[in-house]
Amino acid sequence: MAVVNDPQPPYLRIVADIERRIADGELQPGAPVPTTRAIMREWGVAMATATKALTALKQAGAIESVSRVGAVVAPRRLPSRSAGGLGRDRVVRVAMEIADSDGLAALSMRTVAAKLGVATMALYRHLEAKAELTQLIADAAFAEIEYPEPPPGWRSHLRVAAQLQWAAYQRHPWLPRLVSITRPATLPGQLAYGIWTLRALDGLDLDPITRMHVYGAMVNYVRGTAINIESEAIAELDTGMTSKQWGKAKLSVDGPLIAQVAEPGAELDLESLFTFGLERLLDGLATVIAPRKIRQ
Repeated sequence: MAVVNDPQPPYLRIVADIERRIADGELQPGAPVPTTRAIMREWGVAMATATKALTALKQAGAIESVSRVGAVVAPRRLPSRSAGGLGRDRVVRVAMEIADSDGLAALSMRTVAAKLGVATMALYRHLEAKAELTQLIADAAFAEIEYPEPPPGWRSHLRVAAQLQWAAYQRHPWLPRLVSITRPATLPGQLAYGIWTLRALDGLDLDPITRMHVYGAMVNYVRGTAINIESEAIAELDTGMTSKQWGKAKLSVDGPLIAQVAEPGAELDLESLFTFGLERLLDGLATVIAPRKIRQ
């Protein structure tokens, strides 16, 4: 039943509740919406109020009438990329800003809608759900990459590709969590990265399976290391110390214990781990690539 003291007109309370059900996924596209009589029973309103609520939902594009079925949730459509109005690019840009400033946990259709100053349903009529939005912001992050002229040699080319991917993760610490190696997104930004990177292996005597495993191993190494960027940034905010500063502070307190597993004066951070590990990965890939290259 509706709250008696709610200042909204009864039909708007019904509209808001049904829109919430659609936004939360309780009502999927194509699913029947409550009938006029069902609304009358659930909200305790007159037929005129129930009819007015359904009319408002239809005018907003949230529902549509289907022959021999009745009112159903309308399909969601991507908006055009026009400069005005609620374009997809604008939605994605705002979503990225939220993820950059507050992390993925703060990103939702509601937070994006609030920042845009629109109703949540305005987004749900264009996007399937948060899952689609996260795919779009991940692809937009890869689309930011500016590719240089590929350097000569497969090793130099893959090194640059890894550095470009690493830089994207540095700009957007939430990005590694959205990248899948076994189920990659077939979107323009990520496809462009894959195509540019795989050019490093052109002309080598690699079968398709080995070629994809070389690519996957490199991408997965960078992603696996970068998954720590976000947690490291949070730890730095919490402690007020970089990883190097934290290590020195721990050494002064727990020196004898740390000395058992660390060399005196040795420093370790994500950047050095990435650089060292990348070169060792390339060394390993050379054992797969170089023998085939020699046979040419």
